Amino acid sequence: MTSGPAGLPPLRILAADDTRTNLRLLEAFLSKLGHRVSCVDNGEAAVAAFRAQEPDLVLLDIMMPVMDGFEAARQIKAASTKWTPVIFLSALDREQNLLAGLEAGGDDYLAKPINLVILEAKLRSLQQALHFQRQALEARTRIENLSNSILDAIITIDRHGIIQHCNQATEMMFQWPAHELIGQNIKVLMPEPQRSEHDFYISRYLAGGAPSVVGSRRDVVALRRNGSTFPAELAVSELRQDGERMFIGILRDITEEKQTQRQLTAFYDALQEEQRLAKQLIELQLHRPGLKDPLVQYWVAPTTTFSGDLVAASRSPDGGRYAMLADATGHGLGAAISALPVLALFYRMTSQGHSITEIIKELNQQLRESVPTGRFVALSMVYVAPDGQHGSIWVGGTPAVMLIDEWGREIRRFNSRHLPLGIVGNQELDVSLESFDWQPGQQILLFSDGLIEAENSEGEAFGLEGLLATLAHTSPGSRRMALVRALGTHLSTNPAQDDVSLLLLSHS
Repeated sequence: MTSGPAGLPPLRILAADDTRTNLRLLEAFLSKLGHRVSCVDNGEAAVAAFRAQEPDLVLLDIMMPVMDGFEAARQIKAASTKWTPVIFLSALDREQNLLAGLEAGGDDYLAKPINLVILEAKLRSLQQALHFQRQALEARTRIENLSNSILDAIITIDRHGIIQHCNQATEMMFQWPAHELIGQNIKVLMPEPQRSEHDFYISRYLAGGAPSVVGSRRDVVALRRNGSTFPAELAVSELRQDGERMFIGILRDITEEKQTQRQLTAFYDALQEEQRLAKQLIELQLHRPGLKDPLVQYWVAPTTTFSGDLVAASRSPDGGRYAMLADATGHGLGAAISALPVLALFYRMTSQGHSITEIIKELNQQLRESVPTGRFVALSMVYVAPDGQHGSIWVGGTPAVMLIDEWGREIRRFNSRHLPLGIVGNQELDVSLESFDWQPGQQILLFSDGLIEAENSEGEAFGLEGLLATLAHTSPGSRRMALVRALGTHLSTNPAQDDVSLLLLSHS
């Protein structure tokens, strides 16, 4: 039995569907992948099974008897003590159910009939995420256990600063026998200048002055018997015993923490430098001469330092024009690195005049060989013949490519008909193209889903309606900036949830 990508343990999956055929298909397919599957036929049974079994992942049909998938998801999320992904399954309207599913706590959506290739890809990605979650929880548990095993020094002094009591941890920490410490002034455990200032601080506080240490935590320098010092965290509280004012100090040796802090600071500085260098190298790859073509307008706005979206434009030796927009799985540096092979191959093959079909196949093969399991790249590509009058388009997993007239009105829409690259092999990949005719004044618009899915603070997406309304009655040269301004106005202070990219290819 397989254990999943990179030797990860199989998932415990709960599947709920009132159609027995669907359950049998899911059980057979998931079991073949090595996962352990439990099946139920209604939402109420799914909630009960979840509480009893605590699975790693839940597949929920929406329309079920007794309790529908939305209510089951809400109860499952309420009962879960850790992140448990919930994927909805439905043959109904995707957008309507996706919104309702997200509001119910769902994490993803698959339309029926289920594409088993897409399901497998999603499971691999979630399997990796759940593995990282388990590692993080185990690491946190180890740190908590280590912290709970540390014994702090506890020292009680009177209003004159004379030590009245100390515990064994104090002896070990300061290398003083308890019987020798008791009766001495607490200053014996302080280096200068704190030693000379301590009596003043106590007398000022007892006279009604503001506390400098009492009731708070602060970092101090402590003095061992042999004269060596170490950093400590000090917390002091006050109590009254038999009418006398007493002070209890709790000291924790933070030498290791300070060392770790210095190491983390050094690591962070090195990481920042590495990221700066990585960004420079990636930007050198992204900003190729083809994007400086006066007939090309583009915009890429990452959600983090690095973007998983990229755009590219190039010309073949015979004057043919290529344009590409790619959207890699995820965000940040990992997504950017996943997309880089696409960029390098695109420019190399377009400079040699290869067809879109050849380029798509080579890109898919490269991604299958070099990108980790569970990651893929949605992509749209356009080729315009040297005569500038006609061309062809391939769209796999990105939003539709649009043909726009000189007044910004949509003439034709090329919807995605293919899988993203890196999911299936070339033998299964559909590389059929759509042809188009191109007239002067017209433009071709490519954009990522981050543009139309960007939500404002009220949860309203920019949407295709916002896109088309912005394009209407704009001049070809002003459309990029019009879209940038419109999206900024829509988002206001709300950050975009996904990388945003677009590319406009002008006829002339």
